[in-house]
Amino acid sequence: MKVRIPGRESRTRLLRLGRRSRTAPVDRSRLGARDLVSESAAGILQRPARSALTALGTVLGVGTFVAVLGLTATTSSQIDSRFNALTATEVTVEDTGGDRPDLLANAFPADADARIGALGGVRDAGVYWPVRLNPEDLVSAAPPGAGARGERTQVVAASPGVLAAAGPRLEQGRTFDAYHNRRGENVAVIGSGLADRLGITTLETAPAVFVGDHAFTVIGIVEDVERKADLLLSVVVPRTAAERIWGGPEGGERAKMLISTDLGAARQIASEAALALDPAHPEHFRAVPPPDPRSLRGNVTSDLDELFMLLAGICLVIGAVGIANTTLVAVLERTGEIGLRRALGARGRHITAQFLAESGALGALGGLVGTSLGAVTVVALAVVRDWTPVIHPATVVTAPAVGLVTGLLAGLYPAWRASRIQPAEALRR
Repeated sequence: MKVRIPGRESRTRLLRLGRRSRTAPVDRSRLGARDLVSESAAGILQRPARSALTALGTVLGVGTFVAVLGLTATTSSQIDSRFNALTATEVTVEDTGGDRPDLLANAFPADADARIGALGGVRDAGVYWPVRLNPEDLVSAAPPGAGARGERTQVVAASPGVLAAAGPRLEQGRTFDAYHNRRGENVAVIGSGLADRLGITTLETAPAVFVGDHAFTVIGIVEDVERKADLLLSVVVPRTAAERIWGGPEGGERAKMLISTDLGAARQIASEAALALDPAHPEHFRAVPPPDPRSLRGNVTSDLDELFMLLAGICLVIGAVGIANTTLVAVLERTGEIGLRRALGARGRHITAQFLAESGALGALGGLVGTSLGAVTVVALAVVRDWTPVIHPATVVTAPAVGLVTGLLAGLYPAWRASRIQPAEALRR
């Protein structure tokens, strides 16, 4: 029966340990910190390819951990900036009618746009409401009876400030202004999708849309809006023209006001709007300020946090299983070496410490590399998307420790298995 003997360097180290064991009683044999580090490093460097593959699972797990936390923080910051640019500059004022809403058809005064526009920080403001049409009133590109196919589409009565506050991007034409509103002109602005369905492709021929028997000249086609996206699916007509033809808002379809403000002025405008519209009866209006950006960010990112943290945890588990499997295989391959160490006086706890040190070192190394790769991923993605990268310092400090703990946990069973090997049994293999 042959006994597998370790290499020359390993034999030198073992003989050195053996000399130490001969000069001291067996029960006082010890493994110094320097010897533990050197033996663990030798065990890792003897099989560099296997060690690299063993640490790869921890690299992926810790890298995903850092990337997830960094991208979450970066995305949250980006959500805040976009929120401030759009939603935080928007105020909606609702007409409640006070205690007796049935006695007041429309609480907004005729000069509501000018009253709100006089407040500091207001950019644009306008009153709007959905027009209540008769069931037989359809929207088409030809007069009734001409064979054109009509469809049921919402018609919105709006003052010029509504379209300005919505931030439209025009495909063709223009929006109506104070002149059209003052004269009650039958003009309309429609969305590009509605224009396609009605067959309106150009404004050079001064096309019209018919709402029942009433014709409105289309002066603008809107491609997109920053606020109030339902305008893209509606026929928007001047407020005065709608009042002349259909009257004011009725029943539950009360008027509202859309206000766009400077950044940081929305909540102040919301507190002043009702009094500016009607100093005698501010209770007729209810201003809706923008929501808290922190709560918005929490609602948007909480689900993503849980999902990606679960993904990072799965990667860490896979890395731990890889380390455990490779360390256990190493224990089986180094049975002869372990037996020789035990025969020269090494205790079971020394063997346990050595294999735990090897697995912990691989985990810590994987944690360091994974932290670097995760941070580089966050910065690279932020640069590509023109964002500001955000990585919390605690994440960078904690991630290598996570790799170390993962490696130690993965090496517990293989180290215990190695410590249970008996010298006589090992040397017979």
